[in-house]
Amino acid sequence: MKLVTFAAGGREGVGRVDDDGSTVLDLAAVVGERTLLAVIEEWDVLGPRLAAATDLPAVDAPVLRAPIPRPRRDLFAVGKNYREHVAEFGRSGYDTPQRSEDLPEKPIVFSKATTAVTGPYDDVEAHAGITRELDYEAELAVIIGRGGRGIGRDEALGHVWGYTIVNDVTARDVQRDHKQWLLGKSLDTHAPMGPWAVSADEVGDLAALEVSSTVNGEPRQKAPVADLIFDVPELIRVISAGITLLPGDVIATGTPAGVGIGFDPPRFLTTGDVVECAITGLGSLRNTIR
Repeated sequence: MKLVTFAAGGREGVGRVDDDGSTVLDLAAVVGERTLLAVIEEWDVLGPRLAAATDLPAVDAPVLRAPIPRPRRDLFAVGKNYREHVAEFGRSGYDTPQRSEDLPEKPIVFSKATTAVTGPYDDVEAHAGITRELDYEAELAVIIGRGGRGIGRDEALGHVWGYTIVNDVTARDVQRDHKQWLLGKSLDTHAPMGPWAVSADEVGDLAALEVSSTVNGEPRQKAPVADLIFDVPELIRVISAGITLLPGDVIATGTPAGVGIGFDPPRFLTTGDVVECAITGLGSLRNTIR
């Protein structure tokens, strides 16, 4: 099931994307005024009702928000999780404390502030007074359904509600100069998310998904999720070892090679650039740098 958060007629609601991929059906008759986060929390009850719902009205001219526009806490994100991206990041000189193309022995987990989240088609702020080295990172994002701590690999996917797309927009100079990733990853509007939140039963085999991105129509990134160094069950196992995961938590799993710092010289984003990020079956983001 493809679910969205939409704005229309002066209200924000939860909708289901019809089979045509473009029509949004209003779910208010089933979920009332609940947010998508609340729907995920009550999925055991609401999921079957939503699947059985018929004769739902179409939303007129919906504006899609991020599926979870106001996460309850920061996004979990993972760095250097595709082999070729590890190499390009190491060569770039932006890795600290030294240039290194060695594969990480354990997942590198950082966070992105909730205020970085923005919609799938919203503008991304250039923040020209803060950064001159703006980059893009297309990523598969996991949405937790059933929370827990100490989750094992074998049970990890049972805690996943579904998946979406995140563009982990990054201020590379801020990331480098502060020698940590929170500030460089968390500027406002630097986490476009969506367009849909797709339930795990509809996604199927994660390894078969392909992550890609373009800038102004030029292909930049393209890799299968199967290339992840640390797969989704391992990421959930590691993060939940001592941190209780909550329904609606979002884990961005890392980006493939082909980001701006991977070029010589680097190809950073500038005002007016249009970045598209797509994943098989999950739709695509399209954001303009302003």
